[in-house]
Amino acid sequence: MNTPLEANHRSVRQTLLIDADDTLWENNVYFERAIASFISYLDHRIHTAEEVRGHLNRVEHATIAAQGYGLHSFRKSLITCFEQLTDQPITQEKHDRIVSFAQSIADQEIELLPNVDATLADLATRHRIIMVTKGNTEEQQDKLRRSGLAPHFSAVEVLPEKHTDAYLSLASHHACEAACTWMIGNSPRSDINPALAAGLHAIFIPHDFTWVLEHEVVNQPPPGQTLLELPTFADLTQYF
Repeated sequence: MNTPLEANHRSVRQTLLIDADDTLWENNVYFERAIASFISYLDHRIHTAEEVRGHLNRVEHATIAAQGYGLHSFRKSLITCFEQLTDQPITQEKHDRIVSFAQSIADQEIELLPNVDATLADLATRHRIIMVTKGNTEEQQDKLRRSGLAPHFSAVEVLPEKHTDAYLSLASHHACEAACTWMIGNSPRSDINPALAAGLHAIFIPHDFTWVLEHEVVNQPPPGQTLLELPTFADLTQYF
């Protein structure tokens, strides 16, 4: 997947579009813990844990399509999944217990991935850096504020979805020249493939706990575009 760069981009100002969740800070691992607690609490007599998780994935997909991303959507998905799989009425006590699984994520402190702060500070001395994430705007802005990373970014975009048209619109809005614009993230579905389709370069930084709904085969870059895969965020300074 690694494609040799024709020039050292440290010396030429680039626009770096950088994902947030599971690229800058931990995120999905907390959802995974909440889901594991939910499945254990449901303790289904017929369906296996894997089958319950598969059903929850389908419920989440439908909920997101109707309500968008965010903890409110996740709470709704847990409740809907419980209602669909249990033969017991959901009492207020059970409802509150299910909601508590989602609340545990909201209460989680921001945990930056290794060397993110120092790497961003270094990159910002040479390049324009824009945070490009998706989800609930208020939630994502709050995470950015609590992370302490906001001063490194010249702009912040919280999109309802990250698809090819969204990248084309964003590039136009921020006057991004495709030849020197890179989308950096951990999600093939949201960060890499649609950015490549929009004519941008991309850098894939895998994360062990990338959300299953973001999994997708990473596409090869079209002619004239570059795709890199880097093991860590700090490795960006080798190229930029």
